[in-house]
Parts: sequence; C-alpha cells; structure tokens
Amino acid sequence: MMTEDEIKQLLVNTKAVLEGHFLLTSGLHSPLYVEKFNVLQHPKYTETLCKELADRFRDQDVQTVMGPMTGGILLAHEVGKALGTRAIFTEREKGEMTLRRGFRIAPGERVLIVEDIVTTGGSVQEVVDVVKKAGGIIVGVGLLVDRSGGKAEFGVPKEKVQALLHLTVPTYQPEDCPLCKENIPMTERGSHHLK
Repeated sequence: MMTEDEIKQLLVNTKAVLEGHFLLTSGLHSPLYVEKFNVLQHPKYTETLCKELADRFRDQDVQTVMGPMTGGILLAHEVGKALGTRAIFTEREKGEMTLRRGFRIAPGERVLIVEDIVTTGGSVQEVVDVVKKAGGIIVGVGLLVDRSGGKAEFGVPKEKVQALLHLTVPTYQPEDCPLCKENIPMTERGSHHLK
C-alpha cells in the first residue's frame, strides 16, 4: 500500500495539487488548489490510485462500484476493474442525482461509492441517497482526496470512509486574504481561467 505522503507526492508531481494564489468558485481565496484531471488524464496513475482505493475495500464483498459524474465515472470504472465488479455512475437530471442509462441497484446489493475530490460532501451524500432509496447496502465511501478537513458528512459511519489523501485547505475572504496583502498575483487554474 502507498503511504499518504507517497500519494500526495504523486499528486504534486502531476500538478493535481497546486500551490499559488487561487480564486475558488466560491469566491474565496486559497494558497492550495486541487485539479484532479491533471492526474486523472494519466491512465497509469489513475489505475494505481484506484487499485489503492480498491485494496481498502477488497474484503467488503463489493458487488458494484458507483460514482457521480464526471470524475467519479473514471474512478468507479478503475476501482470496479480492480475489484472485478460492475461499475456505474449517477448523473443529474433536472437538478436531482439519479441513475440513468438503464443502471439499477437491486435491494440488498452491496455498493462502494467512490468520488475524486470532496469539499463539502454534497455530491457523495446525493449518491448515498440514491443507493439507499434503491435498497442497496453501502459498504463504504472511497475518496481520492478529502479536502474538507474531516468535516464532510455522508450519512455513513466514519469508519466506512477511506480517503487516499487528507488535505486541510485554508480559505480566506478576499478582504482578509494574506496573499492579496502580500500582492501575490492570482494563479490561473483548470477550466476556470481568471478574467
């Protein structure tokens, strides 16, 4: 098994964990940003990370791995491959997380939920609700990165939640941002380039 330090180094090396001065979509500022697709664009690294997630749930008799669209699709596929199970995903329809494309969860089916980056846990909670509504059994929640500082809640016992990397990401209101006070310029990132 990889250590958390080894996982963080892989994410730093692939520029999935970035340092700088970032404007987050929430409007807050942060010295740290996680761009998951910088690592997920490399199938070799995605496979390595997903095998790590799979290993943490290997003895849980997982029947199906499920993640929310978009990054969760890649993770569900690779974790499912590593566990030899089915892999499906949820997506939003009219603002509600749901199963589409003929995907179904049978009552009593043992489901592992996976997600890439968690900040508040809202998307994972919605997937949990989909599984529970279908009568499935949630065997666990596997996360690539928990950047909530341990605050995210999913309605499942904490011991069933496994994250490969835990990050506490400092955020600041723009008027209180020490990076702004030091005149450190904003860093462009991902698909949310600054205007």
